[in-house]
Amino acid sequence: MKRKITPTHKERTLKEDDFIISKTDLKGRITYCNRIFMDIAGYPEHELLGIQHNIIRHPDMPRAVFHMMWETLKSGNEFFGYVKNLCKNGDHYWVFANVTPSYNDRNEVVGYYSVRRYPRPQALKVITPLYQEMLAAEKQAGAARAIEASTALVNNKLNQFGKDYEHFVLEI
Repeated sequence: MKRKITPTHKERTLKEDDFIISKTDLKGRITYCNRIFMDIAGYPEHELLGIQHNIIRHPDMPRAVFHMMWETLKSGNEFFGYVKNLCKNGDHYWVFANVTPSYNDRNEVVGYYSVRRYPRPQALKVITPLYQEMLAAEKQAGAARAIEASTALVNNKLNQFGKDYEHFVLEI
């Protein structure tokens, strides 16, 4: 069961040359995490291995972003996105994430591989208010329709620019 962590509103930042790396099984349970992941998130390895990756999910993250990620991965494609994560002590950190399916020798997906790096500060100035709008849409719609409402909001905004989420995050 996930612990209830109260956000402190204190931000930690990755160094520009840091890479957070983790692997999960098909259910999203962590099977590998590098030292940088453990250090910034504030967890020792034994508290991460076998645990759902959403242990670091920050409440400021719209559910629709993770829904888009899982739909992208299930289709066999890689996902790019900006993610605000929650540390064990309640601090947070932003990353630019790239998540890809991992395959075995029979070309079957056996898990997921994620590399997260320092996010571009100018991109966060664009993504933060968008995520706030998405969260507001999710709250207004209620739990049963949250993802649908938030996805519609982001798609409507991005369609105005002729972009999908992936192209948007790669270009900002």
